[in-house]
Amino acid sequence: MDIVTSIKKYLTDHLPKTKGLSKNTFLAYRDTMKLFINFLQAHFSKKCSEIEVSEIDPEVIISFLEYLENERENCIKTRNNRLATLKSFAKMILLYYPEHKQTADRILNIPKKRAQKKLVEALYPHEVKHIFSEVDLKKNTGFRDISILKLLYDSGARASEIAQLNIENIDFNNNMIQILGKGNCFRVVYINPDTTKVIENYIKNCRPTPDPIYKAHLFINKRGKALTRHGIYKLCKKHIQKALPNKKMQGINPVHTFRHSCAVRMLIEGASITDIKNHLGHVNLKSTMIYLEIDISKKRQIQENYNINAISNIETNPELDELINWKEKDKLMEWFDSL
Repeated sequence: MDIVTSIKKYLTDHLPKTKGLSKNTFLAYRDTMKLFINFLQAHFSKKCSEIEVSEIDPEVIISFLEYLENERENCIKTRNNRLATLKSFAKMILLYYPEHKQTADRILNIPKKRAQKKLVEALYPHEVKHIFSEVDLKKNTGFRDISILKLLYDSGARASEIAQLNIENIDFNNNMIQILGKGNCFRVVYINPDTTKVIENYIKNCRPTPDPIYKAHLFINKRGKALTRHGIYKLCKKHIQKALPNKKMQGINPVHTFRHSCAVRMLIEGASITDIKNHLGHVNLKSTMIYLEIDISKKRQIQENYNINAISNIETNPELDELINWKEKDKLMEWFDSL
């Protein structure tokens, strides 16, 4: 069996029917397989339709992972995420094509690469307050940006979760929001009343008129479309750099900085690790345990800053086979992009 047929089965049949992935997770899986196909063609110097599943041994997979890390300059976490996708693909091979069990088993035995643990990069409360104060509310995007920043700090939500919020997800009377997180699971999170007021003002007075297809979305960009997670990333980076020009941002995700800051604030306030896990929407408690590993001096420093600057949550269909010519790489790439 050729690799293209198996990837087609994986992306169009297996994942939709068995995994229940969010759109962003599915696109990450798709992009991994797209990178993998391109790598295989270069590695074997032949068309993807001529590459057999039995040719995909651990040496090929490891070469692909090294290519990602060395040539594409992916971090170890991204490398491991790509490997997880390939292992998911191998499990599909086991399920539908048991004759390739040996190939699949060998892929599943490839270990993740260990990465050096980084300390959590959290903002001090006075830094968060300064970031908020530097947002220019006279600009058209001012109330949108301050709403997002406050919401990130209150909820600890991911950029993708904020991007997909609908207006109906906000309970203005009870200061609560419904967040759709990983695994398509909703969680309800309390937000500061001040944040609720800011969002209300944004909706009533500053929210651009959206295209009809995006009318339910909470955050809209200047073109009338839903603000993306990349847009949220950019605005967080812009406001952090503006307010804290000396802050070292290399290797730091500006959105996750607010997420970490939310978690550390909860920890200092005495929240249990289970409460923090549920608040952040972590599937695995291990993900939350990193906040217990902050060194003692850092904890003391954070607590002192917190006490000095005490602020409550910071105030203020045609058949696919007819559309795709699997022998032609360009059309195969177009198909990947269409998913």
